Amino acid sequence: MAASELDAKARAARVRLMIFDVDGVLTDGGLLFTGAGDTMKDFNSLDGHGAKLLREAGIDTAIITGRKSEIVAVRAKELRITHLYQGVEDKRVAFRQLLAETGVTPEQCGYMGDDWPDLAVMLQCGFGAAPANAHTEVLARAHWVTDRTGGHGAVREVTDLILRAQGHYDAMLAAACSAETAAGSPDAGAHR
Repeated sequence: MAASELDAKARAARVRLMIFDVDGVLTDGGLLFTGAGDTMKDFNSLDGHGAKLLREAGIDTAIITGRKSEIVAVRAKELRITHLYQGVEDKRVAFRQLLAETGVTPEQCGYMGDDWPDLAVMLQCGFGAAPANAHTEVLARAHWVTDRTGGHGAVREVTDLILRAQGHYDAMLAAACSAETAAGSPDAGAHR
């Protein structure tokens, strides 16, 4: 295992609060506008389940995003992300508010972003992650870069890394497997 990979896993092991950007991280960054001016976004279910797993493991989650959208509020509620900051021009301000609200230190925070507006917060956090298609300056400064792109499982890669680094992953997977088997599914042992 490379030294940088060991460092990233050690940093992930300290995360108590994981913060996500939206466009380019929880989505692929594409923006669809209706004729009425509403914005539509495409979220990935793997990413969403990863965020839920963090919460189940006792790791708090947050969103800090520059845009404001009702669809993001709906998605955050669905994923039980209680700390939601939308329409934020300077993400450092929201980050300071979030630290005061949660009582965690910057070293206990993880941040996943994809573009320049994310850098100021990402660089303050103990763990910084970026999707594979993030801007080159973000990729150069992240502790962990995913194989997948934003909106296509990148968040899930990061959540799995954190869960593994903190020793939760195997037990949570075993519980999911036993729940499936207990459900009496005729193909519970089949590979999918």
